[in-house]
Parts: sequence; C-alpha cells; structure tokens
Amino acid sequence: MNKGAYPESTDRIELVQTHISLVFLTDNHVYKIKKPVNFGFLDFSTVEKRKYYCEREMELNRRLAPDIYLAVLPVTVDNGDVVIGGKGRIIEYAVKMRRLPMEYLMIRLLRDNQLSSEMVERVARRIALFHAEAEGSSQIDKFGSTEIIRNNTDENFAQTQKYVGKSITKSQYDVIRAFTEDYLNNRSDLFQKRVAEGKIKDCHGDLHLEHVCITEPIRIFDCIEFNDRFRYSDTAADIGFLAMDLDFHGRRDLSETLMEAYVKFSGDNGVLDIVDFYKVYRAYVRGKVISFQIDSPDPTSRGETLRAAQKYFSLATSYVGLKP
Repeated sequence: MNKGAYPESTDRIELVQTHISLVFLTDNHVYKIKKPVNFGFLDFSTVEKRKYYCEREMELNRRLAPDIYLAVLPVTVDNGDVVIGGKGRIIEYAVKMRRLPMEYLMIRLLRDNQLSSEMVERVARRIALFHAEAEGSSQIDKFGSTEIIRNNTDENFAQTQKYVGKSITKSQYDVIRAFTEDYLNNRSDLFQKRVAEGKIKDCHGDLHLEHVCITEPIRIFDCIEFNDRFRYSDTAADIGFLAMDLDFHGRRDLSETLMEAYVKFSGDNGVLDIVDFYKVYRAYVRGKVISFQIDSPDPTSRGETLRAAQKYFSLATSYVGLKP
C-alpha cells in the first residue's frame, strides 16, 4: 500500500482481495499477487509455483486481451523496502495489467440497463473467433469424454453434499444429479459427436459477465490458469457459461441473442443440442463456489452469499425443468 513500491507514480492505491489473490489497483495499472494457498485443484504453495502461474496467467490471457497483460514482475525487498520490479531478494511475483474502464464491463452495463443486443452480438462474434483459433489436440479431446465430464460432475455433487438443506434443497440436489447422470448415461453419442467435430478446445473456463469488457476491441480477461482441467472443455461449456450468467441476471432475452449470434458466427448448430446440459453444470458450479463462501468467518455478508448460491441452484433446477 506504499506508493513508493510501484514502478510508476500514482495518487492512490486500492486493495481488492479474493480467496486466491491480492489485487492492487493504482491510477493506471493493476498488480495481481497470488496467495500462498493450496486447495488441491489449485496449488500456489511456493514462490516458484506462484511465478509459474503468473506467467501462465499472462500467456493465456493474452489470447483475448493482448494489450492488457503487460508483464510478470518480481516483488523484491532491499534494505527493508518492498518494491515491485526492483532489485534485491525476490519474495513474490506480480502480474502487471493495464486498468480497464470498469463502466464497460458487461455486468456494469447490464445493471445500468445499457447492455444492448448489438453489444451481445459483438461479444458472441469475438468468442466464436476465439474458439475457432483455440488450441485443440487429441489430449484435449479427452476432456470431452463422458468419463472426464462425469469426474467433474461427481466432484461437484460430493463437494456440495454438506450444503444440502442450506444453499441447496435435497429435492434440487436429487433432481440435478439424476438429470446429469441420465444425460451422461443416455447421450454419450452426443458427447462423442462433439469430440469428432473438433469442439473440445483450450477455452477460457470462467466466461461470465464480470470478465468481459465491451471496448473496441472487446477484451475478455481472467481466464483460468491454475488448472488445465477447468479450461479444456467443449466450446458449448464456455459460451453456455455466459448465457447462463445472463439468465441468472434476468435477461433470458439477451441470453437467447447471445446463442443465436454465436451459432451464426461459429457455424456450430450442434451447440444448441448440448448447451442446456452445460448451463446446468455452470449454474451448479457457481452455486457450489459461492456456497464455499458461506463458511467464511465474516457474518455480515453470509446472508447475501447464501441467497446468491440458492439462486444459482434454483436456476440450475429450472433448466432441468425446461428439458422435454
């Protein structure tokens, strides 16, 4: 929080914390430092690992925001002074980014009732182009198999059992689990078709409204860098995440616009055959992740957190109800 710690002058410094990062905002830049945590699916437990994942974060996010992710800088201490990009003993690493205009984030535009169909179509076009260019391989194809997908969904159900009766009702849990198992057991041909058509790619993995900035060009940022398993997926799971998030915020009209435009720009008509499955999956994951925050020691936000998780699980259940 010391202004002298930064490689450029700044009038202010803000700190935003997530469960895995410390994010320092200066007048014009963002410096993101990873916390020394290990959650199993994510391991930032050593300085060497944090450096590696900082480099991965910059490399992967430059696919969709090349001018935003600028450098990975050492955080050093010399004569008791902590400096980003300085000399001395390295104690951490930071990803340096250019600040984006927050008023153009999709979530902000939506809340201000400024998010138009034309904007959503532009986003769909950018994502379709990204998916067309994203890496695919025989190794990545494996993540489109029902076996791998079942591992992911089983993990979700195991991790949410403790929240049954809290953020998710037993009825919702049972309905969504039965739907998921039935889909994986009886629609294996559909998953195989998606693999055969080359639709399993190195995607973004966390494609929701807070990570899309509708500037010129559109910038999409903060993809998952810490675990390839969460990025390697059907492109339908990627675009379905954003469609689900629009549904969550009460804009099913824009969700439909997004999917129609994505089909037009990608030529992927088959995405509509499977996107509901992935919308259930994405809504459930969001409900799960927010449920984890219920265990936070901060009681002031617990009620709001609980309501958000309940809303995501209700949304997941509504998709099951929409199935014929």
